Amino acid sequence: MLKPAFLLSFLSAGLLQAGAQTFIPLDSRPATRVLPALIAGLSGREIQVVPAELLGNATRGADPAALTAWLNAQPVGGPLVVALDALAYGGLVQSRTSPLTTDEALARLAPLRDWKTRTGQPIYAFITLPREPDATHRERNLNVTRRMVEWAREGVFAELHIAWDDALAGSPAPAEGAALAQNAPANVRVYPGADEVLSMLAARTLAPAPKTVRVEYSDPKAAEAVIRYEGIPLTQSALNHAEGSGYRVVASGPADLTLYVFNGGDPRRAAVRISTLLRVGPVAVADVEKVNLGNTRLWSDLAVLRQPANLRSLAAWGTPGNNLGTALAHAKLTLGGVNAVRQDALLAREYANDIIYSADLRAALRKALPEDQLNTPQGQAALLKLAAEYFPLRLGQTYTLDAADLPWGRSFEWNFDLKGGW
Repeated sequence: MLKPAFLLSFLSAGLLQAGAQTFIPLDSRPATRVLPALIAGLSGREIQVVPAELLGNATRGADPAALTAWLNAQPVGGPLVVALDALAYGGLVQSRTSPLTTDEALARLAPLRDWKTRTGQPIYAFITLPREPDATHRERNLNVTRRMVEWAREGVFAELHIAWDDALAGSPAPAEGAALAQNAPANVRVYPGADEVLSMLAARTLAPAPKTVRVEYSDPKAAEAVIRYEGIPLTQSALNHAEGSGYRVVASGPADLTLYVFNGGDPRRAAVRISTLLRVGPVAVADVEKVNLGNTRLWSDLAVLRQPANLRSLAAWGTPGNNLGTALAHAKLTLGGVNAVRQDALLAREYANDIIYSADLRAALRKALPEDQLNTPQGQAALLKLAAEYFPLRLGQTYTLDAADLPWGRSFEWNFDLKGGW
């Protein structure tokens, strides 16, 4: 079967034939570049993705001229999905501290208007409201975002999503988002998140048929409370991400998908409930009990019940919004029917990243070496040695770990290839 990294290059090379879609991700992290492309690749369509070396990382922003040149060199056969922060500032990290003026940032975005005029293809775009206290030019970011709302009103964007990033207590972002939403046109959506939005927009463009979703919580009462990093109740965030991914939320009765949100309580009871729901219809699971950390008891119980391979999607890798949006976007692609081998491989990748790495392997790596020694040959060797203990992994197929590294030289995220076989 195709390994994820090979599949991504396969998609980027344009070897699949059917309506091309072009992605300019937020930055080069696997969560923002690799995962959205693999989700989109379930459709079997051609996906053109900016190479990682042209995108920003923790210390270096993307060159907007290089991104524009790459975009203009791509064959045109479908919509553009673009993270505006990548072009305007060089990436998410740089959007918080870039000294650019409003006019300078807008000049970097101007080629998008030219692309729209030249190709006639729709643009689906998103931009972030930066987190506090990192944002050093907040009013500049707001001014640029306001101008993007006007571009959406003028029809430059088919859709514009505005996401606020990591809103801890006291962050002005939720209030800024609410103010922007008040007078925004219908093609503008505002909600918490960032890293998941490219996947959501891919779902909107590649699986545009409307679908219904019913959301169920492991702790319904707690879901009404304002959640960390969102600044709004979990129930509202789930609604925002569902609608942003192209679903209509139903409170009861039949639905195309059930999104089960684990937000606390008894993980064993939750695993049994998920198994029951799977006997009724398609289920996706978003584990949001902790940030950047899957609940090992929930997932070990589901593994004993042999249920992870039956899910439409799973997500536990990030903030609540990250997990909600990723799970919903992945599931949306599957509701139209996808290749079973690719689907199983993607579920295996999600499990390896969101459960194995986030809940166990990352902590083991941090215990083995100080953070400042991870970006060394010794750090790479430690990663491979520790990771080997968690494989092979069985979902539908059995997966071995074929390669792994720390692409940003830190423990927060890893990139890896899985090799599957029966």
